[in-house]
This record gives sequence, structure tokens and C-alpha cells, in this order.
Amino acid sequence: MTNYREILRLQSLGISNRDIAKSVPCSRNTVASVSERAREAGLSWPLPPDLTDRELEKLLYPKLSAASAESDRAKPDFEYMRHELRKNGVTKKLLWFEYLENCKLTGAKPLMYSQFCNVYQQDEMQHRATMHLIHKPGEQIEVDWAGDPATYIDPDTGEILKAFVFIGVLSYSHYAYVEAFPNEKQRSWITAHVHMYEYFGGVAKILIPDNCKTAVNHNKGWNSQEVNSVYKEMAEHYGTVVIPARVRKPKDKPTAEGTVGVISTWITAALRHSQFYSLEELNRAIRQKLQEFNDRPFTKRDGSRSSLFMEEKNYLLPLPAYRFEIPEVKEASVQYNYHVFYDNRFYSVPYNYIRKKVTIRATSTAVEIYSGDERIATHVRLHGPQGEYSTVPEHMPEKHQEYANWSGDYFRGKAAGIGPNTKTVVNALLASRPVEQQAYRSCKGLLMLAEKYSAKRVEAACGLALSYTPRPSYKSVKNILVTMADKGLIPPAQTPDANQYALTRGSDYYKGR
Repeated sequence: MTNYREILRLQSLGISNRDIAKSVPCSRNTVASVSERAREAGLSWPLPPDLTDRELEKLLYPKLSAASAESDRAKPDFEYMRHELRKNGVTKKLLWFEYLENCKLTGAKPLMYSQFCNVYQQDEMQHRATMHLIHKPGEQIEVDWAGDPATYIDPDTGEILKAFVFIGVLSYSHYAYVEAFPNEKQRSWITAHVHMYEYFGGVAKILIPDNCKTAVNHNKGWNSQEVNSVYKEMAEHYGTVVIPARVRKPKDKPTAEGTVGVISTWITAALRHSQFYSLEELNRAIRQKLQEFNDRPFTKRDGSRSSLFMEEKNYLLPLPAYRFEIPEVKEASVQYNYHVFYDNRFYSVPYNYIRKKVTIRATSTAVEIYSGDERIATHVRLHGPQGEYSTVPEHMPEKHQEYANWSGDYFRGKAAGIGPNTKTVVNALLASRPVEQQAYRSCKGLLMLAEKYSAKRVEAACGLALSYTPRPSYKSVKNILVTMADKGLIPPAQTPDANQYALTRGSDYYKGR
């Protein structure tokens, strides 16, 4: 825009048009035109103090100002253009042709292509306006993976392996933590956070990660912000809150984004000529470079990251009493024996979940089993031989619970409730087999005879069987009951009166007695 104000000021000083054109700068014709239009508009130096450059232009060149405003031209949909330009193959030229077609349908005056691009560029510059945010000490940590991986050599094969670099930065002091991992999976991601908090010696109130799968679930739509369950559990353990950056919004975590490039230069690139033969060796070198990086003075302000961190450290939340242990989560189906199989061992769940899908969450000390959000079983993790079982009796059906309680003492106690002869027979049954458990079914069968024939008859039958042999079998006792050989052994006082409740007349009736 030509500086009309300066032209009028210099003219008031008697400067020639040639010299004014060199000073402004502009053409001599422009100087003459401005002078002529100022006389026509009644303007002279000094100008009114409240007259702006834009208003001055309108007074001198009203038609030009109206044309530059393009008030009668249809404006494009800038938000739509930004959205479409993200797609492959979409260009401004294509959008301009679509814009022309739309103007033709609506009868609006279109912009020429150069004007179309110009107004979009002006709007884009306003849209991309940034704001310097002032962060409070201890308020937030920004985390991300560096774009370029580091490398180390496998000492056995000589293969060059990639190491993925994790970066965590405190937003206030820009104090950084860096560590290399063999992959970007969830275990590496969570371990990096645990080590980072221990390196800082405290926890910030807010944790801002990238929109990666190890932090955010993506199964509910491309713009989902649902925090991963394990990541959320880790945050709860440390008393912080996770606020993921929006999709394709790197300015939500500018400190981490900016530090990624600096780290790539001062740490990753600085180690490019060094050879490392293990991940541990690489991380030792990274830790040394990291200390140098944090101690390096700022270029545009006083102090360093380390000096600012010493102020910020007092505002961090304290670490919990113990570090977060990373759980392993997997899906499983409940087997017909109401157990789930995990790490070559079996853990019980309530039997009504047979054949249902459950979630196993395991740490080094415990195994938790969930159906949806409900925890249905908890076990101490087994570390014994493979195939070992951990069974909670309450998880079993009633019949199975009884079976699980079977033991020699269990059957002796049940038999003693019937009588001493029955207990003696049970002892004989248990002693008759080389392994006591082999006699459990015979003992159970003997006890069930009391339900069918009454406890008194079983006790009498056992006494009769013992009179024949000191080691009677279950079958011999049963035969006595079936043949009613025990009838005469029941005491008379306990025998019911003959024919007291009989429905038949009996032999005496037919004899006329």
C-alpha cells in the first residue's frame, strides 16, 4: 500500500516530486496524482489526527478502495477448503472450479483464481495465529515418540536394530527425559512413563500424550479421545490426569513437538558416529547427552533447563509409595472346568461363566479376571510347575464343592455320625487301598446307603459285616441291606409296632381270629 500520508507531509515541506518518489518510494505520477486528489478532496497538511491510512485511501481513491474490498464478490467457504485440501489429489484449482460452478448456480459474482487464492491465504494466516501460553510450574508434562529412531548392533548377528526414542518434557522448565526402547508397544510406553516420573522425582498434574494407540483407543471413531484403560490406570496410580492432544493438532503439545527436533540434533544425531552393542549401552550414552542438554544455557533467556527445573521440582506431586506395575491384559474363554488358562496355569471363575469371554489382567503378584467392567475372580499368581491350578471353592457347583472336600477325615467324620460300626468299616475301606483316594468312591457309596435304607440299618449291616471279616467291602454291606439280613439285628424297642399303620388285613383276619 502506498504511503499517502508521507507524500502529503513531504509536499508540505516543499520537496520536489522526484525526491518524494525516491523517498517513499513510488512513481512521480503517483506523487502528482496524490497531490491533485488531495486538493480535490480539500485535504492539506497537517491531516486530522484521527484520520487513519485506510480512511485516507478511501478519500483519495474511493473507487479503488471499493474494488479492493470486493464486497460484491462471493467469498469461498474457508473451513470447507481446509477440510478438502487435506485429501489426496484435492488442489486449490479444483476447489476454484467447484466454486465457479456454485456461483453460476446462485448468480453470485465469483473471484478470479488469483483473488480466490489470495483471500484463502489471508484467512489461513489468521486461522494459524498462535498464542504464547504461560505454564505454571508443575502443571503439565508433554510426551511423544521422536520421529527418527536411534540404532544399535546385535552382537550375535551384527544386525543393525532400531531403537525408538521416548521424550517427556515439563512444559514450564522444558526439562526433558529421553530413553530408547526396542518398540513403541504399550509395555515400552508405560515403562517410559514410570522411568520418567522417577527421573523427575515427582509427577505433574496433567499428562499430554500424542493421539497414539498406546494412549488412546481408536475403535470408537477416528476422532475418539477415550484414554486406553491401562494408561488411565497408570495415571490414576500417579495421581495425574491424561488429556490427549487432538488428532492432527501438534500445537496442543508444542513443547514436546519443539523438543523432538532439538533432541534429534543434540542427542540422536550427536551419537551417530558411535556404535552400541546393546540397548542398555545406548541408553547410558543417551543419559549422558541428556544431562548435557538439560544443563546447556538458553540462547534467548537466562538460565538453563536444569536451573528452571530446580524451581519447578517443588511444585511436582510426590511419587507414590511404590512404582506402577504394568499389567498384562488378554482375552480368554472360560473352560468347562470353570477355569481360564493363562501362562500355562489355570485360574477358577464362578461356574456360571462357563464358555463366556472374560478379560484377564495379570501382574507378577496377582491375576484378576473381569467380565466386562465387573471383577469376578482374584487369585495370587502361580509361579510353580506348569499346569498348576488355583481354585476357589465358591466358584464350583455344589456337587463339585462336596467332591473337592473329600478326604479321609471327611468320610470318618460322616461315618461317626451314623455309628461306630460304620466308622470302623470306613476305616477298613480307606486302609484297603494302597492310595487312600482310591477308596473315596466306596466310602461315598456306603454313606449314601444311609439315605436309602436309614442310618440304623446301615449301622446294623456294618456290625454284621464286621462279624464276618475285619475288612468288609462296600458291596458286602450293600448285599446285607438288599437281602434284609440286618432286620433281626435292629433292637425291638426301636422296631415299629407290627401292622400299626398297615393297609392290608393280614393272615389272622382270614383265619377268623
